[in-house]
Amino acid sequence: MSDKARKLFEALDLDENGELTREEVIVALRRKGPVLAASGDLPFWGLGDADASSALFDAADQNGDAVLTLEEFAAVVDRRFGWH
Repeated sequence: MSDKARKLFEALDLDENGELTREEVIVALRRKGPVLAASGDLPFWGLGDADASSALFDAADQNGDAVLTLEEFAAVVDRRFGWH
């Protein structure tokens, strides 16, 4: 798992409970996405609307429990963003 994936996960974990919900991913990317992209912590092309954020969540939710662990999240974003 890359350091970038870990940092992005922590930035999106709004309630800091170590898991991401679909709503957290959508809200956090809308609120923080441009700043994360400007600082190099998220590719600019990785910014998207609520549907794109929801699709990212679905791709990462490997066990279908409606929450993402750091490991599930990192597996998808490292591959999708070319970080690992």
